Amino acid sequence: MTINVRPVTTADKDRWLRLFVDYIAFYRATVPAEVVAATWERLVGQSSGMMGFSAISGSGDIIGIAAVVFHPSTWSASGYCYLEDLYVDPAQRGQGVGQALIRAVYAEADRRGATRTYWVTDEGNATARRLYDAVGHLSPYLQYRR
Repeated sequence: MTINVRPVTTADKDRWLRLFVDYIAFYRATVPAEVVAATWERLVGQSSGMMGFSAISGSGDIIGIAAVVFHPSTWSASGYCYLEDLYVDPAQRGQGVGQALIRAVYAEADRRGATRTYWVTDEGNATARRLYDAVGHLSPYLQYRR
């Protein structure tokens, strides 16, 4: 399968948002519509250090999405890249779409001089974890929240 990954454009909006809403539902979460709309605006405008990616099939369909946040670090002179969201259309999984998205994120992080690219996933998300084990290293750190 041919997969092209590029930054989101305004033309991606409808399909990108449908995949993003599916991603939120996958995690059984709720995000208010106004937050989803604001997220899209941040990603397409690359404001607040945020950037979105679309994975495009050979037929031109958006089949996967990613959202990243570039931010400074107290542990590095350069910044870090947080891969906050990654989602592939379930019908397209297992074909290299997620890996292509991650490679594009790595390339952008390298271009910006980020010394770390990191992400979080649900412990029970075995499908995603197989991919993540192939493209990254599992950190020994636990995430705490308020």
